[in-house]
Amino acid sequence: MLQPRFVGAVVILWLLSWTPMAESAIGVNWGTISFRRLKPSGVVNLLKDNKIPKVKLFEVEPDILKALKGSGIQIMVGIPNEMLSLLGSSPSAADLWVSQNVTSYIGKGGADIRYIAVGNEPFLTSYNGQFQNLVMPAILNLQQSLVKANLAGYVKLVVPCNADAYEASLPSQGTFRPELTQIITQLVQFLNANGSPFVVNIYPFLSLYDNGDFPQDYAFFEGTTHPVTDGTNVYTNAFDGNYDTLVAALNKIGYGQMPIVIGEIGWPSDGAIGANITAARVFNQGLIKHIMSNKGTPLRPGAAPMDVYIFSLLDEGAKSTLPGNFERHWGIFSFDGQAKYPLNLGLGNKELKNAKNVEYLPSRWCIANPSTDLTNVANHMRIACSVADCTTLNYGGSCNEIGEKGNISYAFNSYYQLQMQDSRSCDFDGLGMVTFLDPSVGDCRFLVGVTDKGSNSSSSETAIHWYVLVLFFTIQSMLSFSV
Repeated sequence: MLQPRFVGAVVILWLLSWTPMAESAIGVNWGTISFRRLKPSGVVNLLKDNKIPKVKLFEVEPDILKALKGSGIQIMVGIPNEMLSLLGSSPSAADLWVSQNVTSYIGKGGADIRYIAVGNEPFLTSYNGQFQNLVMPAILNLQQSLVKANLAGYVKLVVPCNADAYEASLPSQGTFRPELTQIITQLVQFLNANGSPFVVNIYPFLSLYDNGDFPQDYAFFEGTTHPVTDGTNVYTNAFDGNYDTLVAALNKIGYGQMPIVIGEIGWPSDGAIGANITAARVFNQGLIKHIMSNKGTPLRPGAAPMDVYIFSLLDEGAKSTLPGNFERHWGIFSFDGQAKYPLNLGLGNKELKNAKNVEYLPSRWCIANPSTDLTNVANHMRIACSVADCTTLNYGGSCNEIGEKGNISYAFNSYYQLQMQDSRSCDFDGLGMVTFLDPSVGDCRFLVGVTDKGSNSSSSETAIHWYVLVLFFTIQSMLSFSV
């Protein structure tokens, strides 16, 4: 077995022989909060077929990183906010995390991990400062761990921030929130010193969704009847205005030239008014065209963001709907890897290519039995939708107007597919029946499940396993110290 120092030397020699891509790129966020997960290898093939060069993961998932080995796809791996306290208080825990989740995957023929996202929007207003003071201690410990592993020159630490970290009535007046100014300044000083970009998540859809007075056309890139005039600068879309607010805020703390990466941006295709296939296609295509033009923004003309990660790759049918029912419908692909609409990512293909060799369940659906009295169906629907995803039935959803029996059938079928078409799951006390005729209506698609659900490992199991190892490692260190 190679000794750790020698392994580090081999890794660093390989990294030096690999020339990093310097140009901007369009990447995607690969979220996995789904009832129906495709095999990671199938998703990696989907990324490769669509020539997507960069992917952002919210947590380290071993089966996904193994599938990404040798793919040439650059990776940003995430650390959940809940881990920040432990990583910031224990250098040993940081060493262990880097060893298990970076060093063990990286190297010749391995996973090309370029960034570690320390937390996910930890400064979000709704967290009420819960993670605010945990970010820098975690970053400093992790940086030392990367140094020990001879990876600090290649793997960079970043902190994805929500756009609510800064504020202004006009872009040029942008400042960080007063309670964040000191911490953000420390963070940006660290990022600058270590060659890392500032990562920000920008969502014009949420501006439109949360504010009834927000001009709809300003959220897109097709021009607007409500431009924002800021001195000699004129803003015709919300993205440019938001981006330049950040540029101004960075300038005010002395880092106006800090490279910026868009960690998340996109438009949902279902689940709310304004969330539909047409709007999602127009927004995402407009965004890509805008980025690829290198036109930049008024405060950074001729300079596009360093990289842009579209949110997201696939729909995630098990996500929380607390922010809104649209949360489960951000994907440019549906859960089964099928493109929702034509989209040119500017990466060589004029349109998205679908996932190949997807293993579906048989073509059959569960619907409301037309020959039964459906008076007492409400409780069955409630149970079905508490387990399965029925968000398309809500106001603004693609299945909102298919009628009462259609709604019942959709709920029944969602549950039935989730139960892998177990015949008992379509009984509903005799109110359901199986059909071999596709009940889809217009834009309302009745889904058929997939059989290739991938490995049984989950991010939560990975986290538990990691916590156990950290506890063991800490106890061992304490025992050694006491002796």
